[in-house]
Amino acid sequence: MNRHFGKPPRDGVRYPPRPGAYVVIDAGDSLLASFQEAPYPELQLPGGGVDPGEGTLAALHREVLEETGYRIHSLRRMGMFHRFTFMPDYDRYAQKQCSIYSARLGPRVGEPTEPGHTAVFLPWDVALERLAVAGDRDYVARYLGLA
Repeated sequence: MNRHFGKPPRDGVRYPPRPGAYVVIDAGDSLLASFQEAPYPELQLPGGGVDPGEGTLAALHREVLEETGYRIHSLRRMGMFHRFTFMPDYDRYAQKQCSIYSARLGPRVGEPTEPGHTAVFLPWDVALERLAVAGDRDYVARYLGLA
């Protein structure tokens, strides 16, 4: 299912597509999220952009490891959503094409290597309230059977 979240695109602004992969990581009584300090502090599902020549699942595993220091397993695709946004890290607008997966928590292999990211375990009800992106919250609710 493809859905749109966030603000509609601004007139006169070009939004090139930016594919990405994000994951709802089940850690039992909590969800593993990533806390990003900058450009503004927020909690988010681990994941990020798919680099040119990189597969979606390879990007997802890479991003989770970089942002949390954990590995994941038992991936299942849940769906996709789109959002039009400004990406301050890249100083450009984009139509983010967010493929969403669910996964189980694997072993911790080290500290996050992505600057400004910290692994955070959130109780499920807190994740439903505090994840910064509406599409992330929607897919957590779906994972829990609430939507």
